[in-house]
Amino acid sequence: MIVIDDLRKRYGEIKALDGLTLKIEKGEIFGLLGPNGAGKTTTIRILTSLSKPSSGKCSINGYDVMENPLEIKGEIGVAPQHLNLDLELTGRENLDFYGRLHGMMQRNMEKRIEELLKFVGLKERGDDLVEGYSGGMKRRLLIARALMHRPRVLFLDEPTVGLDPQTRRRIWDTIRTLKKDSITVLLTTHYIEEAEMLCDRVGVIDKGKLIALGTPDELKRQVGRIAVELFSETLVDRKFFADRAKAFEFGSKYCGKERCDFLLREANLEDVFIELTGRRIRD
Repeated sequence: MIVIDDLRKRYGEIKALDGLTLKIEKGEIFGLLGPNGAGKTTTIRILTSLSKPSSGKCSINGYDVMENPLEIKGEIGVAPQHLNLDLELTGRENLDFYGRLHGMMQRNMEKRIEELLKFVGLKERGDDLVEGYSGGMKRRLLIARALMHRPRVLFLDEPTVGLDPQTRRRIWDTIRTLKKDSITVLLTTHYIEEAEMLCDRVGVIDKGKLIALGTPDELKRQVGRIAVELFSETLVDRKFFADRAKAFEFGSKYCGKERCDFLLREANLEDVFIELTGRRIRD
């Protein structure tokens, strides 16, 4: 559904994207994981025809993004990181306005608006002004707006940033439900648990390059499924092992000699990123 081939983007001497190549399948929930400045938002801006690449190609559902921008607009929906709803309109009016921009017929719009307000749990608040919505409600309305014209691909840029855990999980449920309609989802996130819970595959991006690709389990197996965290007055370190027994044996022996404490836990995607780059996701 999405094909990216040797995509590059420069801002002066800065390489925002440095030869990014990637394929995303129809109906897949795909996560781009990486620190600020890694190139995640730049990738989405190019795929949504808001920015032109310095070189390389990309296509969505067979349409070249640079050569067919109007066709691309009909194929995609975008829920940006920054809220850009009209606060002086109701939720229903926001959706109506967006539908008009896409040339939808009035009778089709009315039915679609009702479907989407119900889908994102805002049916009872659809006639309220958006300025009175909570942060989570605004995020859900953003997703509904992006789905208004029935796109094949949905871009979600940090869809749960700044939300409390309960609201975040409600949005996760909304995103998961999109799979039944075979909608392809590309999301960027800083939240490790978000990528692990939602994504069929994850691409780890750093300095404009794709440095790892696979399912969350495949990526974690690259470093080892069990992490041993070592703590002492002079030491904070971690080691990785394929199973808990070997991890416990190492921790017991090491800390018996070095007089330190250790903790066993499941490895996560941030461990993968640190092992690959020496940096944390939120750096």
